[in-house]
Amino acid sequence: MNIQPLLDALGIQEDAALALADDLRAQITDLQTRLREAETHLKHLVITRKTVTALSERLPAHPAPTDLPEHPDHPHILALFNEATSPLRARDVCEALDHELLPKNIEGTRAKLKRLVKLGILTEVDAGSFTRKQ
Repeated sequence: MNIQPLLDALGIQEDAALALADDLRAQITDLQTRLREAETHLKHLVITRKTVTALSERLPAHPAPTDLPEHPDHPHILALFNEATSPLRARDVCEALDHELLPKNIEGTRAKLKRLVKLGILTEVDAGSFTRKQ
């Protein structure tokens, strides 16, 4: 009986199993490296959080602005910015206040927003885009 074909078939399977094992070992090594990097990054984030928290406790509290100009829209504008998740434009604010979207109303709203920027309540992140100052 000639067992050479059987031995050849076993050799092919052994080579394939060896290649698979080598590939899996390489993947494990790569994953272990990536895990170490992720754990290091996580440690750094924890340290950063502790540092920022400790520093924030030393900062003086921002008092509520008392020199807010008298205008019936200002409380509504500030409430809008307190709830906003992204910067707002004068047109957005005008629309939220149910003002007619006329150029004079949009420009008036823009002037109010610019005034609030000068008072340090809002900030202009891009030309015409406003957000609550942090």
